[in-house]
Amino acid sequence: QVQLVESGGGLVQAGGSLRLSCAASGNIFRINTMAWYRQAPGKQRELVATIGGVGSATYSESVKGRFTISRDYGKDKDMVSLQMSGLIPEDTAVYYCNARARTSWSSPNSDYWGQGTQVTVSS
Repeated sequence: QVQLVESGGGLVQAGGSLRLSCAASGNIFRINTMAWYRQAPGKQRELVATIGGVGSATYSESVKGRFTISRDYGKDKDMVSLQMSGLIPEDTAVYYCNARARTSWSSPNSDYWGQGTQVTVSS
């Protein structure tokens, strides 16, 4: 199994910044991609940003230019962060870390999720 632990959520005023971090641990053979999703009350979970092993990143149109995803990995660590700037009330949601990973050379890719961290942007 792969465990993902998020940190860094909180309450911020519109226009402010927050940084989310997510640390992966457990029985990891390879993590292919890491991502951030979010889910606002009454809405479906949506993809915010994705980053691959070589650092290639993609963003949803709603956050492009305001959010930056980054990954820090090496021996015994694999972390993904989301730097959020220019926050607006519409960014209010629970943010979830995701990893698409394999636990052995023969296992298929599976999706793993963190517990979620609340981000609230006040107007």
